[in-house]
Amino acid sequence: MAKHIGIVACSAEGAALCYRTLCMEAAGPMGRHNHPECSMHTHPLARYRPFIEAGEWKAVAGLMLDSARLLARIGAELLICPDNTIHQAWPHVQAESPLPWLHIADEVCAAATAAGHAHLAVLGTRFLMEGPVYREATARAGLAMQIPDPNDRQRINRIIFDELVGGRFLPESRDHFNQVMADLKSRGCDAAVLGCTEIPLLVDPAAAPLPTLDSTRILARAAVREAIREPS
Repeated sequence: MAKHIGIVACSAEGAALCYRTLCMEAAGPMGRHNHPECSMHTHPLARYRPFIEAGEWKAVAGLMLDSARLLARIGAELLICPDNTIHQAWPHVQAESPLPWLHIADEVCAAATAAGHAHLAVLGTRFLMEGPVYREATARAGLAMQIPDPNDRQRINRIIFDELVGGRFLPESRDHFNQVMADLKSRGCDAAVLGCTEIPLLVDPAAAPLPTLDSTRILARAAVREAIREPS
């Protein structure tokens, strides 16, 4: 039987996309209308935001672990978190987790390597772009990375928190993401990490100046593969 997947969510749009991808794409390997059993728990984003803004990552980890323990109690066997930013709390989470996790940035880097990419443009919240999550993951994978200039980082951060997490997807914001990707392409990047799990709902890969790495869907697909993997 497939492992029961627990989703430790943070913001609604990205978590919903992850859940939907997990359920829809499992039908290929598992059969029509079939997918691993899955459960989701989320504390409100309003509880996470003050800790994120203050850089209190141990407190962020406390919320994540609270969700993890609840999911473990109802039978989850494998955990994922479709939120890149709060993976900055990963060291605290990993030390106390009741269950194994898949790390979203490691899965993105694995997908980048498999696709032949070597130099990633990382787009996400200001905390993600300026923080260690992808710096460390790309280093582990032997990949290079760059982030946008400070003014672009501020605008992207505003778009995420003022628009995307509330389900607003504006053409002018999509244009800005494309302009940022074009700039990073000119600086040597060969793919763009959509490192906020709502960005894939805004960016059109067919119109993007760089190949895109959709962190939300990459994580969901990895979770399906792990859930149905036969024990060695």
